Amino acid sequence: MKRKLSEGALIYDWNRRKGFKFRHKRNFQLDDETLRDGLQSPSITDPTIDEKLKLLDMMEELGIDAADLGLPGSGPRAQADITSMARHIVKNKMKLEPNCAVRTVKQDITPLIEISQKVGIPIEAAAFIGSSPIRQYAEDWTVSKMIQLTEEAVSYAVENGLPVMYVTEDTTRADPATLKKLYTAAINAGAKRICVCDTVGHVTPIGVYYLMKFIVKMVNDIDPKVKIDWHGHSDRGLAVPNTMAAIAQGANRVHATALGIGERVGNTPMDILLVNLKLEGIHKGDLTRLAEYCELVSRACDVPIPANYPVMGRDAFRTGTGVHAAAIIKAKNKGDDWLADRVYSGVPAGMVGLRQIIDIGFMSGVSNIVYWLKVRGIEPDQRLVDEIFKAAKQHNRVLNDEEIEELIKFRSHEPEKISLDTVNSWKREIKPEKSKKKAVKKSDNGRK
Repeated sequence: MKRKLSEGALIYDWNRRKGFKFRHKRNFQLDDETLRDGLQSPSITDPTIDEKLKLLDMMEELGIDAADLGLPGSGPRAQADITSMARHIVKNKMKLEPNCAVRTVKQDITPLIEISQKVGIPIEAAAFIGSSPIRQYAEDWTVSKMIQLTEEAVSYAVENGLPVMYVTEDTTRADPATLKKLYTAAINAGAKRICVCDTVGHVTPIGVYYLMKFIVKMVNDIDPKVKIDWHGHSDRGLAVPNTMAAIAQGANRVHATALGIGERVGNTPMDILLVNLKLEGIHKGDLTRLAEYCELVSRACDVPIPANYPVMGRDAFRTGTGVHAAAIIKAKNKGDDWLADRVYSGVPAGMVGLRQIIDIGFMSGVSNIVYWLKVRGIEPDQRLVDEIFKAAKQHNRVLNDEEIEELIKFRSHEPEKISLDTVNSWKREIKPEKSKKKAVKKSDNGRK
């Protein structure tokens, strides 16, 4: 019997060169911002309360630690939804820790205090204020005024039983002296967490390194028990690497949203982050239902998932290229699903509850066709394979399953060699593919 090779023998991992290990804090946590920052995207639909409750259940199942339930200061509707979600957490004895975003003003904090008292659990107040020179100039704020607002808001929340995460908006464009004054004031007033924000997606991974090094030392000098959060945006397309860098530099908790939805081009995508944390051995939760989490948000918020979106896109584990398909098929023929799942994929589809898909198109080889037929229990006789191969080469795209099935069906009526054009003529017209406007269907992305 042939000995099965280990992952280490088959993949030389430069990510762990010379014993390098991704550094992170013990008891590292994730905070899901989908239901607050995610819903601030101008292109989304606000989910129903039932959909929001279902999303909380999915967060719990995926091992996410905390969730931002919304902005209670935005009005009665938001307050009603936050109350329902908080009660859902209590009723189901969830581990998920709730928080809500509030400005550093009493009129935002008061409704959160009332909700917390009503449902019977503490809800963390994520009290935010702009911190960069450009924000100070635009708002006509002085540092003294910002410190006053900070002290009043944090003290008010703490005195009324709310834990506080003090959030400095635009931290990545703020000067060190101002940050030190603001964080010192907040921590002395009772804040148990501070949040470093890349509000406009300005920073790069090297900037995260220098900023977090400064923040960690500063916070430890003030009070080592205070936790540090990271909140990133995708304006420069760097949200995931920046978040990973923040974790490596000492963040205790990081924020993200499903599919990266949020202001402008969005936030750190929770789904992509989870996959990377899982591959780095940091996240221990089961991700086999991650696709359901993304599909729920896609459907509830009316956000289509692009075909080439990492991991969850329709094409993430799909190929119509002959060379790639042949390698996957050879791996499968060795009787090793793990091998087939990694030979042409940096992310194992099975880890997230999906599978590799081999299609037939103009770049396909015979192996694509043979595999496609065998998977569906159809005998791949030479004549049928030749006919499908010829039809595929005559078109400028991958054939959908319905077209191949119609070709096979027609062949059973007329045994002569045919092309897909002949099938289309027999059918009078090609049936249009179903709309992809809504969330990708389970069959499209290879759900098991």
